[in-house]
Amino acid sequence: KEFRHATKLWTIALEISVLMAQYPSKEVALNSYLYRTLGLGYANLGSLLMRAGIPYDSQEALALTGAITAIMHFNAYISSAEMAKELGTFPKYEQNKDHMLKVIRNHRRAAFNAKETEYEGLTIPPVGINEKYCPKDLLTAAREDADLALQLGEKYGYRNAQVTVLAPTGTIGLVMDCDTTGIEPDYALVKYKKLAG
Repeated sequence: KEFRHATKLWTIALEISVLMAQYPSKEVALNSYLYRTLGLGYANLGSLLMRAGIPYDSQEALALTGAITAIMHFNAYISSAEMAKELGTFPKYEQNKDHMLKVIRNHRRAAFNAKETEYEGLTIPPVGINEKYCPKDLLTAAREDADLALQLGEKYGYRNAQVTVLAPTGTIGLVMDCDTTGIEPDYALVKYKKLAG
């Protein structure tokens, strides 16, 4: 519940920031307005796995990470659809509606670990969440959220073309005292960061 709430809160905060941000060029600013892309993500995944005693490149790690990512991703799209209901979709939504919904359907299929043949228009199928290795509560939450994100999107559309991004957090991750900065494993027990400028 807390993770879902935090995801909703940060999705709304990032949506508000779209019109407040500073952009390097007019074209980037225009595209940000037309598509309202967000970049919600997380840090310290490697540390979570280490503290839980889960090997980084194991089936358990893939399933746990998949469920956590799905809950964040789908809750951000649930929030985006709820905002679209009140404020309207992003300006280029109607042009991209069919593709947007196809992407969400494919993401939902990954949450349900669908067969490769069920995906729409993909040449490389994603790795789904393997229920054999995933904690039941997280798997249930990920699948509930996948269903709701698609239902609301089909009904209201989405306020944002993109809501999540999994990128290393770099300097801020170290300032937050994270052991790992994004999805990557711990690369050293002691870290040094040199800043330029």
